[in-house]
Amino acid sequence: MKTMRFFETGDPSVLTLDDVETPTPGAGQVSLRVAGAGVNPADNGIRFGRLPIPITLPHTPGYDVSGTVVSLGDGVTGFAQGDQVIGFLPMTDDGAAAEYVLAPAEALVPAPTSVALADAAGLPSVGLTAWQALFEYADLQAGQRIVIAGAGGVVGLHAVRLAKRAGAEVIATASSRSFSAVTDAGADRVIDHTTTSAASAVDEPVDVVLNLAPIGADEFVALAARVRDGGVVVSTTAWMATPSDETRGVRGLTVFVRSDRDQLAELVRLVDAGELRVDIAERVPLAALPEVHARLEAGQVHGKIVVTPGA
Repeated sequence: MKTMRFFETGDPSVLTLDDVETPTPGAGQVSLRVAGAGVNPADNGIRFGRLPIPITLPHTPGYDVSGTVVSLGDGVTGFAQGDQVIGFLPMTDDGAAAEYVLAPAEALVPAPTSVALADAAGLPSVGLTAWQALFEYADLQAGQRIVIAGAGGVVGLHAVRLAKRAGAEVIATASSRSFSAVTDAGADRVIDHTTTSAASAVDEPVDVVLNLAPIGADEFVALAARVRDGGVVVSTTAWMATPSDETRGVRGLTVFVRSDRDQLAELVRLVDAGELRVDIAERVPLAALPEVHARLEAGQVHGKIVVTPGA
């Protein structure tokens, strides 16, 4: 089978299209014919060796997958050959940038039926990040006010929709390019972060700040100061500290997303119910992955890209 992998960490040139044997599932595993492999910023950090994720070289990237069940390992129940599924694969294992991949059965759920199977690979990790940030870390409740910084990104749009569905008032920051998408997602107010400081524009206390963008440290601290006593600041930017204020009981929490089958199944249900969207900016063949990684590195990727190994 064809797979894209790297034998050493480094820039995108280390990615190599290779021929390898099709893997056979072990106990608790499912073999999938890959329809789509989601591309994420963390793929860049893993390939460079900048993230503290213990991979084994050579490594195949792509921890978001959609595909069709080919075979089952010992002890696997609940799936059958031909089932269409999606999942968030362990980042330490070989990923879905290949024609076939092995996945833990516990990471898989039936794919949404309202979107193309390849496109469904754009849901797992970003949807889970938004869900866990809002409802596990922030414990967002109906009637609360939340600022979502970086709402124009893929995770941000999910977060806006989920927060509005939960009954929160949403103040979002985004660039003008993303204004209409963020408004359509349900934000009550959108602040252009390229021209206006969110901290200065938010003139009343909020219950939650959710940061999804590479915000400046000083701006982040100033925005966190808008959180009411006892509120929470949540961030997905693990490379910088999440501000807190113990004197006011304001907690600062950094999100480390994890696979969760029940949450992913609920996200699929919401997609099929029309309450969430899976928007794909580009679909690219497996051979184009090094170029996509180069664009990721240069900050030139806007929206979700899915690799389609079988196309």
